[in-house]
Amino acid sequence: MKKKTILKTIVIAGHFIAIMLICKPAFSQYIGQYQIEMTKRSEITAKAQSFNLQDVRLLDSRFKQNMERDAKWMLSISNASLLHTWRLNAGIASNAKPLGGWESPNCELRGHTMGHILSGLALMYASTGEIVYKQKADSLVTALAECQQVLDEGGYLSAFPKQFVNRAIKGEWVWAPWYTIHKVMAGLIDMYLYTGNKQALDIAEKMSGWAFHKLEPLTPQQLATMEKTEFGGMSEVAYNLYAITGNKNDKRLAELFYHHAILDPLANKEDKLAGVHANTQIPKIIGAARGYELTHDDTLKTIAEFFWQTVIDHHTFATGGNSDQEFFFTPDQISKHITATTTETCNTYNMLKLTRHLFAWTADVKYADYYERALYNHILPSQEAESGMVTYLQSLKPGLFKTYSSHDDSFWCCVGTSFENHAKYAESIYYHTDNGIYVNLFIPSELNWGEKGFKIVQQTRYPEESVTNLTVKEAPSHIPFSLYIRYPHWATSGAKITINGKAVKISEKPGSYIELKRVWKTGDEVAVSFPMSLRLIPANDNAKVAAIAYGPLLLAGDMGTGGINPPAPFARDQLEFVKYNIPEDVISSLTVKKRKLTEWLTPLVGKQLTFETKDVAARPITLIPYYQIDKQRYVLYWNLK
Repeated sequence: MKKKTILKTIVIAGHFIAIMLICKPAFSQYIGQYQIEMTKRSEITAKAQSFNLQDVRLLDSRFKQNMERDAKWMLSISNASLLHTWRLNAGIASNAKPLGGWESPNCELRGHTMGHILSGLALMYASTGEIVYKQKADSLVTALAECQQVLDEGGYLSAFPKQFVNRAIKGEWVWAPWYTIHKVMAGLIDMYLYTGNKQALDIAEKMSGWAFHKLEPLTPQQLATMEKTEFGGMSEVAYNLYAITGNKNDKRLAELFYHHAILDPLANKEDKLAGVHANTQIPKIIGAARGYELTHDDTLKTIAEFFWQTVIDHHTFATGGNSDQEFFFTPDQISKHITATTTETCNTYNMLKLTRHLFAWTADVKYADYYERALYNHILPSQEAESGMVTYLQSLKPGLFKTYSSHDDSFWCCVGTSFENHAKYAESIYYHTDNGIYVNLFIPSELNWGEKGFKIVQQTRYPEESVTNLTVKEAPSHIPFSLYIRYPHWATSGAKITINGKAVKISEKPGSYIELKRVWKTGDEVAVSFPMSLRLIPANDNAKVAAIAYGPLLLAGDMGTGGINPPAPFARDQLEFVKYNIPEDVISSLTVKKRKLTEWLTPLVGKQLTFETKDVAARPITLIPYYQIDKQRYVLYWNLK
């Protein structure tokens, strides 16, 4: 691919990187049904570009079902209740029913859900085209504009008084005011980018202006003191705003949130993550990645790449999640942290955001492999299959169960990110170059690349089955295109591909892309099969402690529902059930005696993706995909004897 001028025209506030290739200083780019005026910011070389969410539609699958449950939940939350604390803070009368949990009127983090809801509704609108999501979100934006105007505090807007920010600057205890401001600004920018709401952009610009004038006079020491309080992705959102506005104050605001204490060691390729709060740091790295894209500062690139690789290699569980009690721990100590308080869901939400940046820069299959791993084994399992409620932590303690939120009395950070997680499944299925399409995920979907006149439909029951079928619905004539099919690292049993029924010779190895280049015609059919097999995923510090996977899926031992009494597994407090007693009949040790995995774990006839142990414990144990675990106890890591 020839080097071209690349402008990051679309903010990836957690959702997509659409890196537009241009060859002139200024241009207009249509995204969906609206126009963004941009000015040239930087030049970097990208290997892959994301499709807009509007270009991809999910077909029926667990992913689409999760998305529909998510949509139903968001639509059911009263706008008046969401706005209640915002209006009170602005001095506007409100007698709406307050929300509970982290959105209650006495909670210092109140207001963060508003940003997630705006992002979630904007994403849902882009993912479906259904106007109801835009209408609900537009109403919220209009009300927020009124609050900002009535406050009349130089652009300040929040559900809490600005004294909270003053406390952070002084180093006094306060619960993360900049974190909440970031979430709201991100939601407003998403409303502009995905729905064309210009009022949302105006509100965000005023908020950024207030923040810049607030922080620009501070000394480096004052900034360092303030940055000890969690500030979320303020650098990312400010860079994103700069990409739209060209206002150098937005760029400067992003730089003011460069946290030297965390980022400088990473720039020197030093892993000093042990003991730091995990999800406080990941958004800072996303900000560095965004900064690299807009400034071409290689130090920021080093930070992003080193952090990602370090976390994946030394701090990540088999699920793709990380952290214990929300903190990074000593590297390569996985087996010592199989506890009740592992893998905060927000962490993986943010790791996937970072992964999308890195894949766009490199088109390296390792990023797509991780994305699949975390998506299937942490994000997909985070939603309860009937109510749509979601997890905060996903326990690895043998015999515990998932704790799910309540409908309107929790609103943890991971509730907020869940509104986005399940609305944007379509964002990373496909990427493209000038003349090719990457097929990264095997999810039933339809891609319409209008610019090239190329439309394909992916039909599959993956991962229940190993085959995915791609049908070309439209294709430009006489122009060769490449389909780059991800050959997963776990597919060690080989691959099979046919085009219109004729076998294709495959020379590539697992952990690469299989290129299919030809002049495609309407009606062409590609069948791809990656036979799945069982494998162990040992802890990085102890091979005798291991999880079990089948293809891309982590398998969980189903330990039943004994002792789970209502309201469990639903809770107001995310830690409510972590000290629940574990029944004595829960089994987490297997006496395998060096036998091969396939000798003691075999598929159950007639039940897809279901396996049973043989002669390794006091009784047979049934294992199913972790994403199918709902309200029962489970075991993910086993002690192997």
